[in-house]
Amino acid sequence: MRGVFITGTDTGVGKTLVAAGLLKALRGTGLDAVPMKPVQTGCERRQGSWVAPDLELSLKTAGLAPSPAEIALMAPYCFHPACSPHLAARLAGRKISLLIIRRAFRQLRGAHDVVVVEGAGGVLVPLDGQRTMVDMMKSLGLPVVLVARSGLGTINHTLLSIRTLRQAGLTVKAVVLNQTSPGRQGAIERDNRKVIERMGAVPVVAALGFGLTASRAARPLAPLAAMFLTGRPAGRA
Repeated sequence: MRGVFITGTDTGVGKTLVAAGLLKALRGTGLDAVPMKPVQTGCERRQGSWVAPDLELSLKTAGLAPSPAEIALMAPYCFHPACSPHLAARLAGRKISLLIIRRAFRQLRGAHDVVVVEGAGGVLVPLDGQRTMVDMMKSLGLPVVLVARSGLGTINHTLLSIRTLRQAGLTVKAVVLNQTSPGRQGAIERDNRKVIERMGAVPVVAALGFGLTASRAARPLAPLAAMFLTGRPAGRA
């Protein structure tokens, strides 16, 4: 595979953690992997340029320092308000073009082995009045990794997201569960993993503990990185 799309069941479930950790894990296998954040809200202005915080974390985790031209391909749409992409674009008086995003992705893919694309919010987050994040995934034609919370309530959100992705004709390669609040993982979390694998017919390749840094997340995400070499995730973490 030449790329993967990291999406989530919601905002704040750990997409950036997984994207950055997977990027580092991929580069650890010897692959020239790079990140992409097509639409970033909550951007900061530094020295006259917009900085995409999620992309910045991925680059820092992987030890990458791309040129300004390549950063522009990695983050073609940057908006200041920390809100849904459709609202941020409307407030900025801009329209998000899937053609521009697809062209940027193809340029990155042509220069590197793998592109790890991170979405914004959940699978049906709107880009405008009609299109959603699913339309971006379809435009790029990438397999999807779904990030979800590990705790109570995640079965419903995860299975609904999987159904939506498959109904759109997208391939869900794996699920990553992430502990988003402190506390001991117990019977509920273990059962969630089993139920999602069985009812979602998808491997849960990793369950990340609370408070992991992106660098430390690379190790449990190694089975996910393995699918770029073998075509399918290797084992579980």
